[in-house]
Amino acid sequence: MTATLTTPTTSDEPPKPRPRGGWFGPLLLRLHFYAGILVGPFILIAALSGALYAIAPAIEQGVYQRELHAPVTAERLTLAEQITIAQEHVDGGATLSAVRPAPAPGDTTRVMFTADGLGPSESRAVFIDPGTGEIRGDTTVYGTSGSLPLRTWLSTLHRNLHLGEPGRLYSELAASWLGIVVVAGVGLWVIRIRKSRAKKDLFRPARKHTGYRRTFSWHASVGIWVAVGALFLSATGITWSTYAGANVSDLRAALDWGTPTVTTSLSGDSSEGGEHSHHGGSSAAPTGAANPATFDAVLAIAQRTNVNTGLVQIIPPKTAGTAWVVQEIQRTSPTEADAVAIDGSSMQVVDRVDFADFSLPAKLATWGIAIHMGTMFGLVNQIVMFLLAAGIAAMVVLGYLMWWKRRPTRTPALVGAPPRRGALRGAPWWGIASVLVGAVVIGLWLPLVGFTLAAFVLVDIGVGWVRRTRTRT
Repeated sequence: MTATLTTPTTSDEPPKPRPRGGWFGPLLLRLHFYAGILVGPFILIAALSGALYAIAPAIEQGVYQRELHAPVTAERLTLAEQITIAQEHVDGGATLSAVRPAPAPGDTTRVMFTADGLGPSESRAVFIDPGTGEIRGDTTVYGTSGSLPLRTWLSTLHRNLHLGEPGRLYSELAASWLGIVVVAGVGLWVIRIRKSRAKKDLFRPARKHTGYRRTFSWHASVGIWVAVGALFLSATGITWSTYAGANVSDLRAALDWGTPTVTTSLSGDSSEGGEHSHHGGSSAAPTGAANPATFDAVLAIAQRTNVNTGLVQIIPPKTAGTAWVVQEIQRTSPTEADAVAIDGSSMQVVDRVDFADFSLPAKLATWGIAIHMGTMFGLVNQIVMFLLAAGIAAMVVLGYLMWWKRRPTRTPALVGAPPRRGALRGAPWWGIASVLVGAVVIGLWLPLVGFTLAAFVLVDIGVGWVRRTRTRT
């Protein structure tokens, strides 16, 4: 990598011979080596925490069995009755913010409140048995996914190591460099398989080898099988990041690729005093004063409009002059993302969003996020994401093991030396220009990559200078 800063030869100096086998392979090798060594710990932590988070929904079902499930009964209370029970339980200590009706027999209804002391995107959830009205639990939940404390803890670990906003830089660094390391690794794999006689050893580990060659065989063969999945996790993970994520959001906005949302603003007269005004209209009843009976009414309207899945969320108006929202949140299916906005005074649908009308980029973004989180396709998705994350973690460990095994045996050294320098010295002008342009573009699109790439170059220059000094003395 540092060869990009190497001073070219002058007309008074003899031209340096081009490295055998071309310049691009050695450049990829050096990039793959330095990025893997220096960013490997971040990728390893992200992979291990991501593996745990991937199976968290399944673990959650067992740990929070009482909160999430209830005995099936023939009778079922109305939402209004269940909400009233939850409100009496909190005893005015919180403000009603949303309701998730029991999605299927044997599930509980989740009545959510805002309250002092909660963090961003957190709610206090009271879990109600829809058949008997029994309170099955009272705990904090997080975000649209509605994750309970265990999954929330794992999510925060994966996202920022519980270090707050500064900690998000670790996950952005891991997601940004993961894709680059994988692309460089695949390039090296292609170069090697074209020259190798035992091509099968690059598709599955070669057990006949020992030492470094056996470790390399595992690294190469496992790496090629997880490459596509790793690139997917890198791309989708970047969308959550601070700096690169902002670039993605700006690009989507500029190209009108955003995910549609329902409009909740009510223009003009809200028809206060209409035939359904007793339900608690949006103008007369912002969040905290919504009549519990209105939840049953707006859910029925939404189900007649476009809401046709079990897992939905009903959100009362946040301020006067805004609409109720009923939205599908069942991400196990790739099409369950419809939503409807309803005027609480007139009980008329004022806006609707249908997943079928999403643009292709918006659909891909929705699917990508759901798959990354392990929610689409249920347990199958979770198992695949767990194995993929475990495979990425194994790649990092194998990479460090290869580095250690390459250490000299005759002279004392803790680890092996990096690949030889000077890959670009024999490159044509267009090759050097392509590398420089690519580095600038990647650095602008992925800012943390730009900063760390510069740091890599400085470190490499420093190491080279120290070695030259020792050689001269």
